[in-house]
Amino acid sequence: MKARIPGQGAGGGQAAMMKKIQEMQAQMEQKQAEVEASEFTASAGGGAVEVTVNGAHEVKSIKMQPDVIDPDDADMLADLIIAATNEAMKKADDAMNQAMQSAQGGLAGLNLPF
Repeated sequence: MKARIPGQGAGGGQAAMMKKIQEMQAQMEQKQAEVEASEFTASAGGGAVEVTVNGAHEVKSIKMQPDVIDPDDADMLADLIIAATNEAMKKADDAMNQAMQSAQGGLAGLNLPF
């Protein structure tokens, strides 16, 4: 007598799982595109420098207050730009991670390795 594994009668369990994975993949691709098209802004130096990036980590704009541009202290300006850019990139990364987690939420019960 052969043992029957639940959900594998006519391949229904595997087919349903594959369909669920394909739906999740499409949802992840959609969410990734949405995040990549979004813009994230951060500032440094109390708003003296503001950097905007998109979800694909492309710098879209840098705004500076005129009084922060000091030819004798270019290092400070560079530090402010770096700080604002890093914070904007972190916001983009956080948004992407959150979007991917929500897209994978439907597969929580399948015990897949991701």
